[in-house]
Amino acid sequence: MTSSVALDRGRVSYAEHHWTGAFSAWRDADQEGGLPAHDLELWGTAAVLIGRNADGVETLTRAHEEFLLEGDVVNAARCAVWIGLHMMDLREPAQSAGWFARAQRLVGESPDSSSVEGFLLVPAALGALYSGEGEAAARAFDRVAEFGERFGDPDLSALARLGQGQARIMLGQLNAGLAMLDEVMVAVTAGEVSPIPAGIIYCAVLQSCRLAFDLRRAQEWTVALDRWCHDRPDMVAFSGQCQMHRAELFCLHGAWTDALVAARVAEDRAQRGDLDAFFGAYYQQGEVQRLRGEFAAALQSYALANQTGFEPQPGLALLRLADGEVKAAQSVLRRAVDSADPATRRRLLAALVEIELAAGDVVAARAAADELTAFCNTITMPMVLAVTEQAEGAVLLAERDARGALARLRRARTLWLELDAPYEAARCRVLAGRAWRTLGDEESALLEFEAARVVFVELGAAPAIIELDVLTQATQAPAGPLTAREIEVVRLISAGLTNRAIAGELFLSEKTVARHISNVFAKLGLSSRAAATAYAYEHGLV
Repeated sequence: MTSSVALDRGRVSYAEHHWTGAFSAWRDADQEGGLPAHDLELWGTAAVLIGRNADGVETLTRAHEEFLLEGDVVNAARCAVWIGLHMMDLREPAQSAGWFARAQRLVGESPDSSSVEGFLLVPAALGALYSGEGEAAARAFDRVAEFGERFGDPDLSALARLGQGQARIMLGQLNAGLAMLDEVMVAVTAGEVSPIPAGIIYCAVLQSCRLAFDLRRAQEWTVALDRWCHDRPDMVAFSGQCQMHRAELFCLHGAWTDALVAARVAEDRAQRGDLDAFFGAYYQQGEVQRLRGEFAAALQSYALANQTGFEPQPGLALLRLADGEVKAAQSVLRRAVDSADPATRRRLLAALVEIELAAGDVVAARAAADELTAFCNTITMPMVLAVTEQAEGAVLLAERDARGALARLRRARTLWLELDAPYEAARCRVLAGRAWRTLGDEESALLEFEAARVVFVELGAAPAIIELDVLTQATQAPAGPLTAREIEVVRLISAGLTNRAIAGELFLSEKTVARHISNVFAKLGLSSRAAATAYAYEHGLV
């Protein structure tokens, strides 16, 4: 086969989105006689798309050098910018900065202005965005957009519009920001944007929809991304991020097994080269494991997510809460909320309400719920309304306004059902049951608890089932100094279970069980498990 045949095959394969075929064909052509600079650039891009990041950077470097030999400074600078962006993605900041500096020097030496000048503004704009500086990011991306429009560069214009939308969402201008994201997605779906910017935009738009609580858009664009990846079956880049977004939607909709499968596929794709999928893959695994009561596995998943440089919140704090470490949960989530940018902060508020209530700080819970309500007043997304109504209902219950709580919880449950989120809808029923009990209507309370139990059993939500067990047995146990969890521990002691067995039954750590037993002994003035067993029988706990 002649080099020209291999060269043509590479170009055709690339145009048809067959990245592996293109990579192989250009490799053959290169071995037979070398490649022109533009083909080297596309070869390097194909390598990145199939997860061969080191090969991609090496080949793009060759393209850069070939452009320089040809005296094409503008294209050499553009290659340098993309190498810098790839190195940024590969967590190589020094090399990334070096390539950006080289591109800047080349642009300064060129007598002609070009869109590369706009690309060189992107790293600083991203830095402002990642630092939570919404105003600075908006201004920076507005300048990027000017270069994109001036030079008619569709890739630069699309990336600028993406950044503009993200910055406005960060600033709370959700409708304006989401409209910009819709606009940039039109360019992507119309095929106006080249593959790597298109993938960046798909994944960033989905993340922005998540921060904006826009479930409808997130579902629509996840389907579009899934289709885009499906049409490029050998593509590794962005495919892991697609799977992590699918995992999050599966989890919300109660398809926890499917969520775990998608998260593990995301992890596999991350290991093959889609590095940005690592956090979401591990975090979504941790979420499913936490909800199922697999606390040790969840802790490991969150720890792996944390190693990517992003804090796994609110999942880790909610895990601490479920494991009985209320103060630790409160401390870690308060710190995360205080240090978060506005958009991320809003995503943490519902969990903060739950944890503050568990810690007995109703004033702090009220403040978080009020912040959610203020945000809700600016936007009418169903998921925002559901989250806000549920949080408000929980706080009103703690404030002894059971009737007010019931009204909010009914609305929240209806919204969650419309969003096809069964777990959250069932949690609203648990809160409603507690409200009915406060009002003295035990029959209605038990009906709510039983309806929630059916959902939790179907989902396999073991910790939620155990919580219900404590609530439904509360009417049978006399008032006393023990908490509901401590009563459950005493029951299991009386059944002859060891600390390890109790930990397994209640999905707690052995350390937490030991702490509960110590508290029981101190409260009741006991010194042995036999005495605790006797207490349980004497007081009708078993």
